[in-house]
Amino acid sequence: MKKKSMTLSVLLFVFFVIVAGITLLPLILLLVSSFRPGSDLMRYGLNFNIDWAAANLDNYKLLFSGQNNYFNWYKNSLIITVVQLVLALFLSACVGYGFAMYEFKMKNLLFGCVLLVMMIPTEVIILPLYRLIINMGIMDSMWGIILPYLVVPMLIFFFRQYLSGIPKDFLDAARVDGCTEYGIFARIMIPLMKPSFAAMGIYQGMQSWNNFLWPMIVMRTQSKITLPVGLQSLMSPYGNNYDILIAGSCFAILPILILFVCFQSYFIEGMTAGGVKG
Repeated sequence: MKKKSMTLSVLLFVFFVIVAGITLLPLILLLVSSFRPGSDLMRYGLNFNIDWAAANLDNYKLLFSGQNNYFNWYKNSLIITVVQLVLALFLSACVGYGFAMYEFKMKNLLFGCVLLVMMIPTEVIILPLYRLIINMGIMDSMWGIILPYLVVPMLIFFFRQYLSGIPKDFLDAARVDGCTEYGIFARIMIPLMKPSFAAMGIYQGMQSWNNFLWPMIVMRTQSKITLPVGLQSLMSPYGNNYDILIAGSCFAILPILILFVCFQSYFIEGMTAGGVKG
């Protein structure tokens, strides 16, 4: 029985190593290709047939030379992602907390509306959002990108599910001790919600950082566009700047990688606890 269990463990280990290898293969190909001259990429495309004698750091030197708008795009994406992430997590957590811990009229109907909005693709509401942003006068500004994503239905649903698994005795005990409703949320609930904040922080951070369609519609000034839009602009019918495109794509992975490394200890716990229904 022990031998059979050991064999099964080895097979599972091998299986997950293979899956991890397949998952990482595109990233490895991207990283390796970033050391190839742009002319080779134009001629042969992405592949592992690399002449290591011709490999160099010229693509990265060009990227850091300041002769392009890459780091301006990078800065725009960082600012938008950080502001959007912090505000979306806080506001969505407040709404999810209200749905989980309080009873009020039409609660189930309103939560049903949240679920309904989750089912609607963003592309369906782009035109109304576009008209709204124009009427608000925030076209071609960072707030035009940030505001539509401040309260995220997916985050509301997750926080509501997570908080439903926390006993309401914490609230009753805090009220007996004289804590206000705002104090209960700030001093008791937020510390208990760290795993959920970590899990949703990674999710929302990826969504904000990789957002392409909406920033492309809102931004009109070249210096204000975000990184995904900027990288896409390097590809045109008149030529593709693979030198910056490939090296820039590798460098663009770093923020999400850092985000995941910082919050990985809470990630699995938050995702598992989010499935608990109270």
